Amino acid sequence: MISTVDLMLWLVLPYVTIAVLVGGTVWRFRHDRFGLSTRSSQLHESRVLRVASPLFHFGLLFVVGGHVFGLLVPKSVTRLLGLGQEAYHVLALVMGTVAGLAAVGGLAALIWRRWGTPAVRAATTRNDRLTYLLLVVVLLAGMATTDLTNGVLGEYDYRETVSPWFRGILLLHPDPTLMASVPLTYKVHVLAGMVLFCLWPFSRLIHAFTAPVHYLFRPYVVYRSRGEGLGTREPRRGRYVP
Repeated sequence: MISTVDLMLWLVLPYVTIAVLVGGTVWRFRHDRFGLSTRSSQLHESRVLRVASPLFHFGLLFVVGGHVFGLLVPKSVTRLLGLGQEAYHVLALVMGTVAGLAAVGGLAALIWRRWGTPAVRAATTRNDRLTYLLLVVVLLAGMATTDLTNGVLGEYDYRETVSPWFRGILLLHPDPTLMASVPLTYKVHVLAGMVLFCLWPFSRLIHAFTAPVHYLFRPYVVYRSRGEGLGTREPRRGRYVP
């Protein structure tokens, strides 16, 4: 028998999160289109930003890719592809640690820059502080699941519990009992992630949805220089005035 708390956390809250994320994003695009940016502070300081921003974003990109692969691809599919449980565990542990360290290191440098540069600190809002705090909690909890629960303490096969629960939420066949007995680190990571997604449309994180991905698929723009012999009219004669 599942408790009321587990029912609220693993059945009700995920759909509330999806509703807030989708509804908030649509509202933001309709009513605050010109505010969909990160409010760049590069003008105030760029040396640390030049290293910290790519480190954080590329690390986070690989973290998201690992989550998509681990949560959406069933265990049976990876087994058919020849990737056994032991090999998958080692791959997830190594890649997750490297990507997590990059994202955490980049985020730490961004926070140090924001609080260490007076002009950048003055431009930091309460919303920014809350966003940074949630990012720290989500990333550290994720590192704990990878290196503590799945590394130091042994192997926990989250693809038997967390992954089916997540896919069930998306397919409208939720099973909250799958999350009732997972390790605490996973619960903290998932809950912090849901809170972060609720904040997402109303924070600077919204800029992730405005990335110029279409630039990858647009036709090339061809520039041609005009040589002296391409003109169709003779240049007008006149006196040069310096």
